[in-house]
Amino acid sequence: MGQPLSAHVNRSLMAISRRAESVDRHTLAKTFVVAGSFSAMLHSADHQILYGRRGTGKTHALLYLADLVEETHDVAVYLDLRTVGSTSGLYANQQLPVSLRGTQLLVDTLEAVHEQLLTTAIEARVSDQEGLLQGLDELTEAATTVEVIGNVERETTVGGSAEQSAGAGASASWGPGGPRGQVRMSGSSRHSVTASDRLRRTGTEHHQVIFGPLSRALARITAALAPARLWLLLDEWSSIPLELQPLLADLLRRSVLPTRGTTVKIAAIERRSRFREPGDEGDYVGIEVGADAASAVSFDDVLRFDHGRTQSRQFFAELFLNHVRPRMPVTDDPAEFVATAFSRTAFPELVRAAEGVPRDAINIAALAAQHANTATIGIRHVRQAAQDWYLRDKYAAIAGNEPGLTTLRWLVDEVVGRRRSRTFLLEHASGANDPTVRDLNDARLVHLVRRGIVSRKRPGTLYDGFAIDYGCYVALLADGEQPSQRSKSDAWLTDPHSALPESVPLEQLLVELPGAARSVPRQRKPRE
Repeated sequence: MGQPLSAHVNRSLMAISRRAESVDRHTLAKTFVVAGSFSAMLHSADHQILYGRRGTGKTHALLYLADLVEETHDVAVYLDLRTVGSTSGLYANQQLPVSLRGTQLLVDTLEAVHEQLLTTAIEARVSDQEGLLQGLDELTEAATTVEVIGNVERETTVGGSAEQSAGAGASASWGPGGPRGQVRMSGSSRHSVTASDRLRRTGTEHHQVIFGPLSRALARITAALAPARLWLLLDEWSSIPLELQPLLADLLRRSVLPTRGTTVKIAAIERRSRFREPGDEGDYVGIEVGADAASAVSFDDVLRFDHGRTQSRQFFAELFLNHVRPRMPVTDDPAEFVATAFSRTAFPELVRAAEGVPRDAINIAALAAQHANTATIGIRHVRQAAQDWYLRDKYAAIAGNEPGLTTLRWLVDEVVGRRRSRTFLLEHASGANDPTVRDLNDARLVHLVRRGIVSRKRPGTLYDGFAIDYGCYVALLADGEQPSQRSKSDAWLTDPHSALPESVPLEQLLVELPGAARSVPRQRKPRE
């Protein structure tokens, strides 16, 4: 007797790749799920910075975009900045000056761009191959200029000599044959001049990147590619040391962004990115987000949807169907696939547990499928999987961050333990920008649900709404206890047009975090 269909579905869910880098671009393009108008916004020719926490799909989106623009006969250069340069640790070596490390980063990045464009010139059909190759030669010359930094010694020697001599003589004699005579004259002259000039440089060769020749080389390259457009897609921006990021951003601002026929997309983690370094006189080094880069897109905002309702369920249903379809013949209807793989209450619970992060949804679904084995995935499997994933991945990610752990413990004690809730408010100017809270948000232990909340009682103060991760919340429940349903005090958080209800006391949701939250006074419990 054969295994049930649910067993094959569970194996397919467990086989889904967790990272986009391990999948070919064609498969990525087929599994990509368009969230509302995000695809059109991503495919715009504007320069954009794409923010998102780990697992929100930044790499998948850039690789999907690369496949999309190549289908329209444009040229895509995708760079994973983790792989640029060598493994010698030059970029992270704090003992070397920032200028040296930054210049080497620029050179390595330009070399990576040159390598991919050279492949395009050789293997692809371009309108002006000779012009493209000439532009690439100019790019190489602009990126590999070397200057010797060190001592300079100059030695000059000038010498000369002159010599001149002359002589004359006459003699006569008488012999048997008659008289004999001899006249002798001699002369000599010598003149020599010696000069030498020696220039000796001792020091270290340093690369120089000169923006003028570099801009002209890029302009020649884009002119040779025309009418095709050059798309520069930079992934893993946040893997670059913070102090070097403004230098690479400045290279883009001065040489790439102004070049016609180019579009730059950068994928970064907002908390770990620094695109601009202000100067002393109002100037700056880097990119000014919103001015030099036309817009900044947040994957967290795009994928937040309405937390467990129609849009998010539809998105994740298409996500799982697209990933399972290449491995087994299934229906083309996402709703029908969900009904086959999950029980009636399990899939909404999975969407809720994912908190809008696709990679978390995939990992929780794989663990739930493992717990279910050959059975249909139920709500009990989802909750166990969410707890396992929380303990195995998210909590372990900040195990060495003692301030972050202190804040997390305090929040769990206060919000979950005392208030029996998952959601809370922080004042935007102080609490939401607290380093420990931002670390917890990066690690997906707390989730920013909504920005810029205004209370009618305090209209001059902005608040941000957060939710403690579902896996943490479920892990703290006693056996058999059910997660509480959303109350009126937190349901409004998912509505972008809703203000804080007057029936909900601000004190009931507000959390204050002075310092590391060790000395925060406990708030009074509101009267029944």
